[in-house]
Amino acid sequence: MKQLAVLAFASVLLTSSPAFAGDLLAKGKAVFTAEAQPSCTICHTLADAGSAGAVGPNLDELKPTEEQVRNAVTGGVGIMPAFEESLSEEQIAAVAHYVSTVTGGK
Repeated sequence: MKQLAVLAFASVLLTSSPAFAGDLLAKGKAVFTAEAQPSCTICHTLADAGSAGAVGPNLDELKPTEEQVRNAVTGGVGIMPAFEESLSEEQIAAVAHYVSTVTGGK
């Protein structure tokens, strides 16, 4: 049910105006660089965010899809913690959209 709500929210966001899509990218970047605690930048390399973490995968090389990012952020992967309790569904949708968009993982 929760995933369905996130998918519905994301589809509404993606069909909105280009200005709103830019806002979504900005929100996703904010989640990636500052709002998630610990910050995604500590572990992940992502050129758009100016991060060079070496613990997790290099997202520029991995080019994950939006669904892959959403699943990893929500439930965690390996040593990566789950953020389901600390980030809202909107924050998770935004960071998933951001990472998949800037890496070309769509």
